[in-house]
Amino acid sequence: MPEGTKKLGVLAIAGVDPYQEKPGEEYMNELQLAHFKKILEAWRNQLREEVDRTVNHMQDEAANFPDPVDRAAQEEEFSLELRARDRERKLIKKIEKTLQNIEDDDFGFCDSCGIEIGIRRLEARPTADLCIDCKTLAEIKEKQMAG
Repeated sequence: MPEGTKKLGVLAIAGVDPYQEKPGEEYMNELQLAHFKKILEAWRNQLREEVDRTVNHMQDEAANFPDPVDRAAQEEEFSLELRARDRERKLIKKIEKTLQNIEDDDFGFCDSCGIEIGIRRLEARPTADLCIDCKTLAEIKEKQMAG
C-alpha cells in the first residue's frame, strides 16, 4: 500500500499498516518494537531513494543555459530540491537515532518525564521522544522564548 493511502480510515505509515493493540498487551513488547522498527526502516529507505532520485535528476537536468532567466529558474529549482533533501537528511539521522533506541530497549518512553509516549502518538510520529504533555510544554516555552 503506497504511503499516504488510507486503510479503514487509518493512515498507513511508510506502507506499514497501523499496529492493532490486543487487550492487556504489555507496552513496547517484541511485536510492537518490531512494528516500529519496520516502519522506521521503510521510511528511511523511502527517504534514501528520494535522495538518489534527486541526485540523478540534478545530473540529468543540469544544463548551462545561455539565457540568464532559464539558468536562474534551474538554480532556484535545484536550490529548493537541495533544501528539501537537507531536511530529509536530518530526518534520516533522527530515524537512525530512533532505531538505535529500539536496539537499546529505550524506545516509546518520554525523554523528559519517563512515561509511555503511547502507540497512537508513535504511529503518527515514530521518531517522537516526548509524550504529548512534555511536547506541548516545550512548544509553549519555545514560543515564549521567541516572542
